[in-house]
Amino acid sequence: MIRPDRENVTDILCIGAQKASTSWLHHVVNAHQRTYAFPNSAPVTSTNKEAHFWDWNHHRGLDWYRDLMAPPQPDRLVMDFTPEYSLLGQEKIRECKAINPTARVIYILRDPLARAVSALRMHTLWRTNRAAAEEVEIALDDDFHALVKKARILEMSSYVYNFERWATAYSDILVLNYEDILAAPVAITERVLAHCGLSVADMTPEARTEYEKRLQKRVWASVSYRITPAAAHFLHGMLWPKRQAAERTFGFAFTEYRNVLEPFDAA
Repeated sequence: MIRPDRENVTDILCIGAQKASTSWLHHVVNAHQRTYAFPNSAPVTSTNKEAHFWDWNHHRGLDWYRDLMAPPQPDRLVMDFTPEYSLLGQEKIRECKAINPTARVIYILRDPLARAVSALRMHTLWRTNRAAAEEVEIALDDDFHALVKKARILEMSSYVYNFERWATAYSDILVLNYEDILAAPVAITERVLAHCGLSVADMTPEARTEYEKRLQKRVWASVSYRITPAAAHFLHGMLWPKRQAAERTFGFAFTEYRNVLEPFDAA
């Protein structure tokens, strides 16, 4: 049972997308004195941001998750920003809803090609043990196809399908465009805070100062491993239907793919 002083185990859930500024958003929102990030328990969790309960740690049981997420004061809003949650099946989403009935859910979407390239660079970094940018090239070969599969590029880019599964349980998901975060970080963050029942006006002076500092930070950047034109255009074709579906459904206009392709097209 959920403790009587806590309606949800987790109050704020960010379900992705991977490589769409979820780390930055978590860092900024966590400046508010009413939010709470669980203690870093790596490698069981990923820093104090990604609990990975519904994918890596589900076998540990609900009591483990409840203990991990328990805030020092009951009125603090507990956060779990795990991008892999966007891929959960219907059964686990229903289970999530049962223990987090009023959680606020956030889903950040990024241009599928730009997101895929960033994700492949991240996986390449892990695979090559942090090789320098000039030492690695992502080329269209057997290793590339294995990497695309391992990084779950298609699944992570299936924004509409992922959203629709979650929307069966949570009818008011806040869906954001990564490009809007880049263009207007203050306005977007204020939308997120409002979605969670918070505001900048509620912040203590100390929290407000820290919040404004964090707005200027970049938390994580992928190593800029070169990707060949053939690999980039392969991804572009593979993901084009995902982009079109997301743009139609959410009314977004993704433009980042041009930054990936223009250097090749101009050559």
